[in-house]
Amino acid sequence: MKGKIIIISAPSGTGKSTIIKWLMRGDELRLTLSVSCTSRQPRPGETDGTDYHFISAEDFRNRIAAGEFLEYEEVYGGTFYGTLKQQVEDILEQGRNVVFDVDVKGGCRIKEYYGDRALSLFIEPPSIEALRKRLEGRGTETAEKIDMRIARAEMEMSYAPRFDKRVMNDNLDEAEQEAKAVISAFLNS
Repeated sequence: MKGKIIIISAPSGTGKSTIIKWLMRGDELRLTLSVSCTSRQPRPGETDGTDYHFISAEDFRNRIAAGEFLEYEEVYGGTFYGTLKQQVEDILEQGRNVVFDVDVKGGCRIKEYYGDRALSLFIEPPSIEALRKRLEGRGTETAEKIDMRIARAEMEMSYAPRFDKRVMNDNLDEAEQEAKAVISAFLNS
């Protein structure tokens, strides 16, 4: 039996990746992470092929032209993120459930492509100010870059109603449990 699709989107700094890592501990949900491609440079501790497939902007554009992406987005000037179609299909054929850690536009495109085989889940921050504090707490970006991310987060929040379910990450343990319950119900339906 083919697997199902779990789409998780959120503004940067909302805890989306932390929740996904927690969901993937063990194999109860039979989740395999879709590893996206990006043209940005790796952050400290990130590994090519595990966190992202790091490729050049030129290679990314060539793959777009070849129609290899299920979805892609130029998130910031010259910085692309996208999901390769073949990788997803290979995982689904193995009977595994594919979980996507994607931006809101990509999440909507994937949901549109897979329809009822996909669950789209939006992780919300408690507030924009709380989100700013989380981003500043990372200590990985300049104030200018954080301002860009906050502006983008405000736009992304407007997409929340387009998702099947929403989870507020005001308390990480509660958000993890709620996300797991929603996903379990979908996989067992």
